[in-house]
Amino acid sequence: MAGRPVDYSSEFLQALEMGRPPNIVRLFPHSKALIVSGKVVDRALIAKGKAMTIAANGRNSFIIRGVLAAAQKANAAIIMEIAKSEGGASAYCATSFWNLARQVDAYCNELEITVPVAIHADHYGIKKEEDVETARVEISSMFDAGITSIAIDASHLPDDRNLLANIALAPYVPEWAGLETEVGEIKGKFGLSTVEEALFLIQGLNAHGIYPDWIALNNGTTHGIQTSDQGIQVDLTTEIHEALSEYMISGAQHGTSGNNSERLREIASRTRTTKANVATALQMLSWGVEVNDYGNAVVDGDGNFIKEEGEGVSGEVWAEMLAYAESHGIKGGNFKKLNLPFENRFLGQPREIRERMSRRVEDFVYNLLVNVFNAEDTAPLALETILSAGSYDLGPKVGRKESPEEWTEEKIIQRAALIESDKGPEGDFDD
Repeated sequence: MAGRPVDYSSEFLQALEMGRPPNIVRLFPHSKALIVSGKVVDRALIAKGKAMTIAANGRNSFIIRGVLAAAQKANAAIIMEIAKSEGGASAYCATSFWNLARQVDAYCNELEITVPVAIHADHYGIKKEEDVETARVEISSMFDAGITSIAIDASHLPDDRNLLANIALAPYVPEWAGLETEVGEIKGKFGLSTVEEALFLIQGLNAHGIYPDWIALNNGTTHGIQTSDQGIQVDLTTEIHEALSEYMISGAQHGTSGNNSERLREIASRTRTTKANVATALQMLSWGVEVNDYGNAVVDGDGNFIKEEGEGVSGEVWAEMLAYAESHGIKGGNFKKLNLPFENRFLGQPREIRERMSRRVEDFVYNLLVNVFNAEDTAPLALETILSAGSYDLGPKVGRKESPEEWTEEKIIQRAALIESDKGPEGDFDD
């Protein structure tokens, strides 16, 4: 697209001037990429109503390019994200918490992307008490690197420890940043979240002056390739969101891949969800694997992925991927572990191959944004939100409603002991 001047609107230029958070301005002082807080994207989807946008996991650079192109075409505000398992200290992707913003900024300038994009650190997992101490340093480093939104996910812990971990780490998240919290580890049909658990978490945070933008639930989905047709429990999600309505919190839908379009339309229209995570489907699309309407990879009679001729990576690279997987005992959903060793191999392919990898993602995401998520034309709403606030910092959607005296550590532990819930089986359920 380079070679001709871009006709930026006055609203865009004003939003660019006042809407980029301080870390983004410091990192990219001369950029024309409108990287914003996650709060901006959430408010834009709320303003449209009955709409949610994609939170796309950029497991490889082709996904990032394809998603940005789709968002521009749909005129939609979006979120680019990477999870701790994908892009943390022990990552299986080349994209990380510390380079995602740089990739997005570079591609936005190259592709002349003018829609607002938030940079989200998803599933920043706290699985044991020691993780809190590591997080005190690591979270700050991530914001230094351009993160503008984060999900503190201590859902692996008991309810009281989950809440206390969120309270302990809140000071390390800038007040202007998007904030997501999670109740109920994502385990599919096991350990479904309850109203009681969700209220406990959100009320406890509110008492401590912490006002998340999103809450993620275990509402029936799993990460990666779906092996059950249960999918998202829309009624359960609606019930929990309504119970939390006075706290003005939006929903973050995890495990979106594997649910058909009609169910996703229901989530957008019937619940308070504004953020829908999509990861595995985009990876498979970029590689050229056949994917159905549910976003699930199609397999043959032997359980092997079906590579579509003329799509995704070259036949030669696909053969190398299969050989690598075979030699390392990688099967099914664990094909995600091919991202890191093959990223540079992907980048070294001919231009036409690289372009078709991104284009297939673009086509899929555009359809989601426009025909399923109802996110089309939310970019102008995000600009209006920034201009109305006159700042990158929109502030919280709600104030304190709960008494801090009723939510001391001692009382949190006492309250949690009274919660009746089923956390489901132990195991590794990470994305």
